Amino acid sequence: MSARFAFPVLAAAGLLSTTALADVKVVASIKPVHSLVASIMEGAGTPEILVDGAASPHTYSLKPSQARSLADADVVFWVGPSLEPSLEKPLETIAEGSTSVALDDAPGLTLLEVREGGTFEEHDHEGHDDHADHDHDDHDHEAHDGHDDHDDHAHEDHDDHDHEKHEEAGHEEEGHDHDDHDHEKHAHEDHDDHDGHHDHGFDAHIWLDPVNAAAMADAIAASLQKADPDNAVLYAQNLANLKTRLAALTEGVAPIVEPIKEKPFVVFHDAYHYFENRFGLSAAGSITISPEVSPGAARISEIHEKVADLKAVCVFSEPQFESSIVSTIIEGTNAKTAVLDPLGAELANGPDLYFALIGNLADSMADCLG
Repeated sequence: MSARFAFPVLAAAGLLSTTALADVKVVASIKPVHSLVASIMEGAGTPEILVDGAASPHTYSLKPSQARSLADADVVFWVGPSLEPSLEKPLETIAEGSTSVALDDAPGLTLLEVREGGTFEEHDHEGHDDHADHDHDDHDHEAHDGHDDHDDHAHEDHDDHDHEKHEEAGHEEEGHDHDDHDHEKHAHEDHDDHDGHHDHGFDAHIWLDPVNAAAMADAIAASLQKADPDNAVLYAQNLANLKTRLAALTEGVAPIVEPIKEKPFVVFHDAYHYFENRFGLSAAGSITISPEVSPGAARISEIHEKVADLKAVCVFSEPQFESSIVSTIIEGTNAKTAVLDPLGAELANGPDLYFALIGNLADSMADCLG
């Protein structure tokens, strides 16, 4: 939980006596999604989680017990194949009798393009001019060139049901992850399916914008109300409470990061685009293309030079990756180092995890960049 501000805790206590335990079994994929689902279900039940701890959603393999959970599930909430390609087939086979809710299809999301290459300072450090930033009111997305300035967050709305694909970059030879794009190739290139990341033109880390979390919460509540109508009133009240807390979270983070908006930093992998976009921060690049593949010597040398040239104030690692790589990169520079945790890997699961996750990101950035 953030040390700089407190989050309001709003409970639907008045409704608990009139509600029953949920007659549905609910499963959530990653910890932030689980937290949002747990908030909506509070008073009716607790969802199960698949990708717990520091496990990576990009390459996760189901354990037999988790496969059984999927087989028994009535509703499964996940970000979608853009982030969790390894869950696509299990959801189609093991969980074929359940309702699968891909939250990257939630109406009202702001979706951002994948940034090209691991050092994206020419795209991001100077005004963030080359990213698609848009809201959508239906379950499909139209990507368009350019995005508005951080400070006004003016987003284009649209009702189009088609996925208009924007320019997709080719894979580099190392990692081939969703964030893995060759900086030299731009011409609507159809690349091979690798881990299910093809044709998803947007960055999948959608939950790191609290405004997106509110849109995800709407979709979660709607699905739960349909699956468990006996508790529809409770879910509606919990949704209202959650959205109040999320609005307060956004307002609380803004002044924490305001003094560091113009300070460049480098992240371990490019997971924080949505957080940066919402709060006007200035990432200069990422260490690795794929979070599952350690960077080679040439890559480390390249990032070391970028850190020195850009006078990056901080280089952020993540809990599941070797801090020695970051130490090598900042050697001989004035950059500091700290940890960012986009999944809440070390946080206790439950309704409060999401708020602690976002608050901790703000605190870590403010402490290292301030």
